[in-house]
Amino acid sequence: MALPPYASPAEKLWFWAFRVLCGLVLLFLITPVLVIIPLSFSSGSFLTYPLPGFSLRWYTEIFDPSGPWLAALKNSLIVAPLATLLAMALGTLAAVGLNRADFPGKGMLLALLISPMVVPLVIVAVGMYFFFAQVGLLNSYSGLVLAHTVLGVPFVVITVNATLQGFDFNQVRAGASLGASPMRVFFTVVLPQILPGVVSGGLFAFATSFDEVVVALFIASPTERTLPIQMFSGIRENISPAIAAMATILILLSTLLLVTMELLRRRSERLKGSVE
Repeated sequence: MALPPYASPAEKLWFWAFRVLCGLVLLFLITPVLVIIPLSFSSGSFLTYPLPGFSLRWYTEIFDPSGPWLAALKNSLIVAPLATLLAMALGTLAAVGLNRADFPGKGMLLALLISPMVVPLVIVAVGMYFFFAQVGLLNSYSGLVLAHTVLGVPFVVITVNATLQGFDFNQVRAGASLGASPMRVFFTVVLPQILPGVVSGGLFAFATSFDEVVVALFIASPTERTLPIQMFSGIRENISPAIAAMATILILLSTLLLVTMELLRRRSERLKGSVE
């Protein structure tokens, strides 16, 4: 918001002071992230400033085919996309069903669906550990994918539910009156309009799975060690700039996800404007 020309000196002072304060807070929050990036190019073996020199040796180490980093990255790239797809499918169906139906206990069911977001993660991990042990899903990719799906579904439910608030369900009735099946109406009428919410929830679910370490420590075996577990183990055993190199890659990935979500938000606004 621009400063109005008739603003008093006190309002002008507050206008600029507020922006300077916001800038300082943003700088305080982002500085620890930015400090990591130069350390990933250090030629030394420790995370220290000033840098003894610049080198790509740590990026070479994490992309070594015989090293643990690439194996952990491969596991994460197996688990996270599968968990994301399952979370998107289940979360979208749950959100659409909860919006269309009206029954006793609807609020309690919604609270149950989003409970993995609010319940402490350690409690969720312990509960999953004992349950998966009973059904034989411990130490397997299937168990890890299902566990991360449970963590990702709440994000999809919330974003799709928010998108559906502006959706006109008369379009569904119109499609049905023209002879279209419920499946065809969903894929040709409903899904294209709520797709930004579905994808946004999927991005959150992917980021949650790709960055999750607590549940993976309980569920995964050493052969399913994901990237966060590898980083956690590296911090405990031997802190090297290789961790900073992988953290830099994750920062770039997170930035890409944020840009994608912003583009989806703008697309959603354009779609709403065209409908109105």
